[in-house]
Amino acid sequence: MKTIIIEDEKAAVRNLTSLLEEVCPEVEIITVIDSISGTIEWFASQPMPELIFMDIHLADGSAFEIFEHIRISCPIIFTTAYDEYALRAFKVNSIDYLLKPIGRSDIERALEKMKSLHHSATNQPEQTSTASHEDLLQLMRNLKRQENYKTHFLIPAKGDKLLPVPVEMIQLFYIKDCQVKAVLTDGTEHSFPQTLDELSESLNPSLFFRANRQFLLSREAIRDIDLWFNNRLSINLRHPVTKEKILVSKARVNDFKEWFGKK
Repeated sequence: MKTIIIEDEKAAVRNLTSLLEEVCPEVEIITVIDSISGTIEWFASQPMPELIFMDIHLADGSAFEIFEHIRISCPIIFTTAYDEYALRAFKVNSIDYLLKPIGRSDIERALEKMKSLHHSATNQPEQTSTASHEDLLQLMRNLKRQENYKTHFLIPAKGDKLLPVPVEMIQLFYIKDCQVKAVLTDGTEHSFPQTLDELSESLNPSLFFRANRQFLLSREAIRDIDLWFNNRLSINLRHPVTKEKILVSKARVNDFKEWFGKK
């Protein structure tokens, strides 16, 4: 599948290239372009590829300017750190909109969606617009959920006070004596009225990982990791709160590694 990448960040190109090689070896990256002008020039002399991965913010402006000069008929998967362009992206042949940092599961879902839409268009053309509409609705629901993730907490403190704490200052949540505790970057602990399940739903999953039923961890909470029996992982904390092992099950090890590498 002949593919081009339109991206001006070298690290992002390396990450995307590596993921594509791992997930879909049949993808052939024929060129990488880092600007609007370079993209327009390339399309003036080259045939249409089968797929495009396109960042929105390029060195010389917004990638949407490209569509004012050339007509792109192949599927486009947008890759960006910003969510405010989702609706506009779906007006220019986009099949997916991936928010950075991009992981393996993001690429897998996007490519699977492309195959599904291609099959639908080939065999049942009348359903193509419905599928696209459903994709757009799902995307908007996901983006809306991201807007509602917690960024700050008001934590009850001594003396009838509330302590404002940004999420970035929280290293982990854990259960102690049937109560949820939060450990801050300075090692202090505070009680929380929410359950771990409720916190998992309200926090951005790119920032916190549910290691097991008792622990919800940020990357900053982790000092190092031991390889444990039966292909499990044992996590050691910067601020230890228990003598018991914090184990990640074999079934969740790949999820943990992917989450940790997204930073």
